[in-house]
Amino acid sequence: MRGLLLCCFVALASKFESVASYVSLNPKKSYEYRYEGMVNFGLGKQNLAESGVKITCKVKITGASEQTYVLQVSDLAFAEYNGFPGKNGYDASPELTSRIAAQLVKPFMFEYANGHVGDIRASPEVSTTIVNIVRGILDFFQVTVKTTQRVYDLEEVGIHGKCQSYYTIEENMEAKNVTISQVVDVTKCREKAEKYKGMATAVVDKLSKQRGESVYSTVRNVYTIKPTTEGGLLTKAEGRERQHFTPFNVKGGAFKMQATKELVLLGVSDTASTPTFGPMESKGDIIFKFANINYNFPILMQNLEDPIPKITKLIKRLAAANSYQVDSASTEDCMKLYQLMKVVPFEGLTVLWKEFEGNPEQRRWFLDVTVEIGDARTFNFLKSRFQARDLTPTEAWQTYLMAVEHLEATLELVEISKEFLRIPYSKSDINLWHTVVLSYGSVVYKHCAYHTPCPVSTVQPLLDMATEALRDNDKEDMILVLKALGNAGHPGSIKTIMRFLPGVAATPKDLPPAVQSAAVQAMRLIAARDPHSVQDITMSLILQKDLPSEIRMLALVILFDAKPSMAAVSTVTEHLLDEEDLHVASFAYSYLEGFARSTTPDNHFLSTAANVAVKILAPKFGRLSYYYSKAKHMDWFDDDFLIGTATEMYMIRNAAYMFPSEVMMSGKLHVIGRIVKLLDLGMRLEGLKELFGAGIPGFKGDYSFSDFEAILRVLDSWEDLPNNEPLFTAYSRASGQEWFYADVSKDLLRSIITALNPSAWKGSPLWAAIESLKSGASWHYSRAFLIIEASYFLPSTLGLPVEISKYYNSITVMTVNAKAVAKPPPTQHLHQLLNSEIELETDGFAGVTKDFWVFYGVNTELFQSGSEFHNKVPIGLPWKFTTKVNIPEKKFELEFPPCTKEIPLISMRADVYAISRNIAEPDMHKRTPIMPNPTESNAESQKPFWNPNYWHPSYNMCAESDIYGVGMCMEYDLRRQYYHEEFPLYYFLGYSHMELKIVPVNTTKTVEKIYFEVNAGTFKHPINAQLLQSLAQLSKVFQTHLLLILSNVQSSYLYLISAINKHHSNSTPEALFNFKALAMAGNQKHEGYDAAVYYTPEANAHSTQLIVSQVGANTNWKMCVDTSVDARPEAKTHLRWGAECQSYEMSMTAGALHMNSSKPTLMSKVQFVRIPEYMEEMGKRVERYIPGMGLLLGFYQENERNANQEVSASITAVSEDSIDVNIQFPEVSEETCFAVKHAIIHCVPQGCATFSWFPAQHDNTTIDSFG
Repeated sequence: MRGLLLCCFVALASKFESVASYVSLNPKKSYEYRYEGMVNFGLGKQNLAESGVKITCKVKITGASEQTYVLQVSDLAFAEYNGFPGKNGYDASPELTSRIAAQLVKPFMFEYANGHVGDIRASPEVSTTIVNIVRGILDFFQVTVKTTQRVYDLEEVGIHGKCQSYYTIEENMEAKNVTISQVVDVTKCREKAEKYKGMATAVVDKLSKQRGESVYSTVRNVYTIKPTTEGGLLTKAEGRERQHFTPFNVKGGAFKMQATKELVLLGVSDTASTPTFGPMESKGDIIFKFANINYNFPILMQNLEDPIPKITKLIKRLAAANSYQVDSASTEDCMKLYQLMKVVPFEGLTVLWKEFEGNPEQRRWFLDVTVEIGDARTFNFLKSRFQARDLTPTEAWQTYLMAVEHLEATLELVEISKEFLRIPYSKSDINLWHTVVLSYGSVVYKHCAYHTPCPVSTVQPLLDMATEALRDNDKEDMILVLKALGNAGHPGSIKTIMRFLPGVAATPKDLPPAVQSAAVQAMRLIAARDPHSVQDITMSLILQKDLPSEIRMLALVILFDAKPSMAAVSTVTEHLLDEEDLHVASFAYSYLEGFARSTTPDNHFLSTAANVAVKILAPKFGRLSYYYSKAKHMDWFDDDFLIGTATEMYMIRNAAYMFPSEVMMSGKLHVIGRIVKLLDLGMRLEGLKELFGAGIPGFKGDYSFSDFEAILRVLDSWEDLPNNEPLFTAYSRASGQEWFYADVSKDLLRSIITALNPSAWKGSPLWAAIESLKSGASWHYSRAFLIIEASYFLPSTLGLPVEISKYYNSITVMTVNAKAVAKPPPTQHLHQLLNSEIELETDGFAGVTKDFWVFYGVNTELFQSGSEFHNKVPIGLPWKFTTKVNIPEKKFELEFPPCTKEIPLISMRADVYAISRNIAEPDMHKRTPIMPNPTESNAESQKPFWNPNYWHPSYNMCAESDIYGVGMCMEYDLRRQYYHEEFPLYYFLGYSHMELKIVPVNTTKTVEKIYFEVNAGTFKHPINAQLLQSLAQLSKVFQTHLLLILSNVQSSYLYLISAINKHHSNSTPEALFNFKALAMAGNQKHEGYDAAVYYTPEANAHSTQLIVSQVGANTNWKMCVDTSVDARPEAKTHLRWGAECQSYEMSMTAGALHMNSSKPTLMSKVQFVRIPEYMEEMGKRVERYIPGMGLLLGFYQENERNANQEVSASITAVSEDSIDVNIQFPEVSEETCFAVKHAIIHCVPQGCATFSWFPAQHDNTTIDSFG
């Protein structure tokens, strides 16, 4: 019996080993399965909204030949989920089910052998989206079985690409089947199915990814296989994919995607007959294929058929809606327009151009949205416009520049871009030619970002231009082409660039400094692609001490862009110890000092090397002043957010000149594992450097009036500069790409001075502009711009595309209407306006609406499901006023209409939603805020482990004036749920609303206009002589910061005071100027405020008095301020206000003196006699705040006597790098002193801490009558 059992087990085991070596299908049989796939997106919490989709169907697989099978789908059902777990279920979508079934029920043919799916074929009309759903089903049959091993791993092809799979096998003798568990590491795929869009200029930071990931996925499949005589029969398969995404680090909370699918065998039957089907075409293998990623916008869904009439309607609607001010509600229409433009054929662009070219406003909108197409159609359209010359040069360069910014650079686009270099119209305007050449370099860079190695043929036109410019010794062409090569960043251009560099060129030429500077900077982007070559060249330049110091300093910057090794940094350090040029030494040391403190991941190793170098160089170069060249690097990085910034500033000087030869500033953003270069600004000061030379005659350095006169004398000699030398050159880069540079030459400056000269005669541009204002002039500008469109696409195990996208769109509008009248009008030259009264009436608007979206979910042309963050920020400033300027009488008047409605100035509204959309009902989308109202949430359904913390601060404060009928209100409302175990994502999830607005206020009297007047002419202002005499005798405080301006510009201030003294030397006080702010209405008495400033000359001090009086019936409110500054120097201000300046009183004193062995000390003191309750309460809050913060910052506390109703502070410099701080203030029962001794003065490179007081939650405050 035992022998019989043993034989049975051996036979069974051999059967498992022989027939279950792979999953197989019998070509003579048919297999029927039930399939269900679900995917949902949310935060994985029961009380937070989620969205998802579910697909169920039956799948029949029939053999067509030995290795060819036909898959047919039936009984399809599609359902959507949008709501809260435990409360809502899936809703069927019959119309969308019919649309999907129309394609999915068609037969699909696939090759299958040895457990692996080969070529998939389908009817030509079947879309890639439907084929991908079939791939998700067939992915269950893509399994490798090794019966000789229980645990194994291998690289194999699946729906996610060629990835690493880990298998475990368990044999179930009782059930007579095999269970196979497969885990796919989709983060380590050698050929991963993924796509990036809009990130060509964002450099991948591998070291940042070591600190954390923003996207993390795992896939696990479990197969149940029954051994048969034909092989392994798949009886059941289950798949689950978990994905975590956050804009930050997934360790701190994340959005979650869970995709599950199941395939269950229903039956196996013999094939009665081979199914018939029509013509088919290859759709590729099992790896996921991306489709329609250029025009499937995840944040909206619309019917894209017949786009031209829809585009025409939308452009006309948007142009009209934004014709005066921004229509913030039109942003969604703008996004619809972008999407429609992406599907319009090239011929349709010509049709639309003919429709809009005659209307300036619609023409501008059309050109702005054409650039959003992002492929060859845009370039071909612009090429036809260049050839027809029916664009203005400004339109041409702006549109071409924006088109390059938005394109996905294919080889086809590179070839089209070459044609623009040969079109004659491109050279018709200097700015247009610069744009075309620089943009060609940008196209090459974007193309090479996704194609490595990148062929040299792409950059060859620029190399030819560089060779020709060098041969002709054309300075302007050399600079232009070198800047374009810098944009291209192609390693194949290094040899050509070297021909422009001193010290490394095979046949050196004597080139201008500007050309050599451009040549060095042309290697800035090559440094990341070929760091070894760039390091060799820049190191050679740095170590040649006979080269110009400017070139050596720029070479050092490029060397650090190439991330040099410890050995390279050590080499530079050792040579700097022998450096004789202190400008080079100072520049290098200050740059190394910044990197030594760096915390960004890309500088992880460089920071260590720089730290060692600084310690070696500090004794020799650590105290070089700012007279020498400097380079500053500052950055910070947060591991929880995976976000950081970096800023660099360079000032390159030469010992022979007072002015720097070049000043530059650049910024970078570190975000989700990439480095985005922000805006770079730079100036070369060649002409100004020559103009000022080594110094300014008569310049003493105290910035007194005589110093400014000395500077003006030098500037007056600008005509003596050479004609071929620009005064200065300015340039700008965005995303690392130089897009603009211009020379300010003598001719340009001369033409500007001539045009704006007040002595200009009739016919000058300024005269024409003033003449046009007589009859009324209008100016309008509007622009829609998709600033960011960045996406990351990857497949899910269901075969549905998962998309992470960011969109940032702005609509900017500016409108100005103006009409001016001069009495008397000028007849000969503009100088006559100085003797006229000018009245100007104007109204207008300046504003922008910015919308930012982040989408995470499934996005196809048929349906969308996921999580969506939307933030809208409208900013607007409307105006309408009349102003009068009487220059002879030195009088200025301003009139505003009364406030009759709310005027939002700036607002922000943001929330996160669970969204569901489908093409069958595009206008019936579901959009559920991800966080419910706390009072509506179902607390009973929450698991204790996931109990959230609610935070709902709200605030509303208004400052209102019932005199002028206007108020200013600020409000905010925040709603958050957060979890202590997950952060920082939850800081940003939930509803947010903030707004600052002007509001109308009920007034006691009707207000017809608000009137302001400033009068600085000779006049006698009525005043209480006794009151003024009393003020002059008090002589109390001025503000402390004025004193500091005096520890630098004392002499210039005294010069100004003495000039005033000459005009007001008599003993009778006279108002220097008068200011009025009044509410006016017909014959009623005006209400408001009247202020006058007086100057009272004294022997040893300079005193001014300010008297503010409230105007109106039955009011005696006044504010009296007396300020004096004496020669010690000491500033005093005495302030009284209330009824006849008698209700409240306080004074302030600030001064500089020497004490404690002649150590310089700054002292300030505030004394109060009577103050309002709100000021007293504010003082108590500060009093409570200071002790704790003082002790935290290292202060110590002493109890000592201090004057009641007095707060004082002093700062004493005890050494070059330390100070003593002493603060004294009274308390209710005792007086307290806080002091810190010998505080070390230092900078914190990571940033500064700010301590803020937050008001109580749900606070609602109104400050009445701020006037």
